[in-house]
Amino acid sequence: MQVATKNLELISPRAALMPCILDDDPAQLELLTQQIASLGFEAQATSDPEQALRLVKNGRSRLVLADVHMPEMNGYQFLERAIQADPGVHVILMSGDYTLESALDAIRKGAMDFLPKPVDRTRLKRILDDTAALHDQRRRVKALEEQLLKDLEFHGIVGKSPAMLEVFDFARKVARHYTNVLLTGPTGAGKELVARALHQISPVSHQKLAVCNCSALVDTLLESQLFGHMRGAFTGATDTRPGLFEYANGGTVFLDEIGETSLPMQAKLLRVIQNREIQRVGSPEVRQVNVRLIAATNRDLRAEVLAGRFREDLYYRLSSIQIRIPSLAERLEDVPLLVQYFLRKYNDAYGKNIAGLTRRAQALMLQHAWPGNVRELENVVSSASITATGDFIDIPDLPEQMQHRGGTPAGGRDDWRPLSLDEVRKQHIQRVLAMCKGNRLRAAQVLGIGRTSLYRYLKEDGFEQAAVRWTKSASAAAGA
Repeated sequence: MQVATKNLELISPRAALMPCILDDDPAQLELLTQQIASLGFEAQATSDPEQALRLVKNGRSRLVLADVHMPEMNGYQFLERAIQADPGVHVILMSGDYTLESALDAIRKGAMDFLPKPVDRTRLKRILDDTAALHDQRRRVKALEEQLLKDLEFHGIVGKSPAMLEVFDFARKVARHYTNVLLTGPTGAGKELVARALHQISPVSHQKLAVCNCSALVDTLLESQLFGHMRGAFTGATDTRPGLFEYANGGTVFLDEIGETSLPMQAKLLRVIQNREIQRVGSPEVRQVNVRLIAATNRDLRAEVLAGRFREDLYYRLSSIQIRIPSLAERLEDVPLLVQYFLRKYNDAYGKNIAGLTRRAQALMLQHAWPGNVRELENVVSSASITATGDFIDIPDLPEQMQHRGGTPAGGRDDWRPLSLDEVRKQHIQRVLAMCKGNRLRAAQVLGIGRTSLYRYLKEDGFEQAAVRWTKSASAAAGA
């Protein structure tokens, strides 16, 4: 039935509207049906509220004119149930005892309008024409959005924000060259998708792409996974197996969460990058490999180097080409586009025909902090697609924690307050200095600025003397 509705939408906005008249008075039903027909619309008349609700649920009516005073279900009760069934439906209430207060109350409850009886033909014509035009406008906007989605999709990644367009542009440039790449960004931001895109548009796209999550394996298993092993090399090694570097020879190896690897494993990875050679576990033989390495991490590797947890030489080998994937909170303008992309995906997966989100659900989406980034958004759309019963996803279809945290600012913390950029800079410099125990040279490296710039900021912020005392006390403690 919904497929038939979509075909009608393509033919005529007036035919797509399919007004329904709900009234327990047969004379009013006949009069309004004739009036609406004379205005060029084909109306469906009924005195049964349940039948009108079925028409709404099945997508066979996008506009309902309902009488307020009905014996089985009054107009306000019908309005509430109709909006629950389809938040996008237009409901106009009618009554012989019209008052301004009752009209405003109906509109506050979600009615499109409140008309006095007998219904004025001129006003009815204007409402029908405006509703049909609005319905046609939404249809055309949806078609444009679908075309925009196709144009803005970059090898499975969707984005129109300046931050993401910059990522796409830089990825295109980098992919032409057979070089190592480091992807940074928070968990769930889409680093693996960018890695796959880099491989797909690279000169070795016809070769294999091997993926390994470094945080999921202990060192011994990770070494076997990457470099392979010989039969009998360790307990359980019943046969000889090549590793991912041999498997993807000539292609690409993607190492996710490389910041979780141990220092001994990092030394082995450095050898692969520098010498293009590996050794299987339990074998003295050195094998040559030619692979492109793409690494990803959600950690600040520069800080990890300063803390002694990551090899500096490996970091510089990896970070010669670095692409930062922004968090979803940094590109909220991409949320509607991503929602549409995931809706299309899960409509196909679940056999649904969900058209989109209600306006209040869209507003809640944009107020959410999205700590889980795009992965969290996809999970929200996936679960909402399962629970939604109408053509639109509404607030009750969203996770409970989102429903109760709609007013939380985009920092995710209840104690969040707006700060000026100067205040943010001051706080950040203090935290980095604390992490580096007052070592200003190391703090400047972490901050990515020159030592002179750091001194200037400290002097401007009134922290210069404090930093000097901190450095002296740290030196004295080290000498003791």
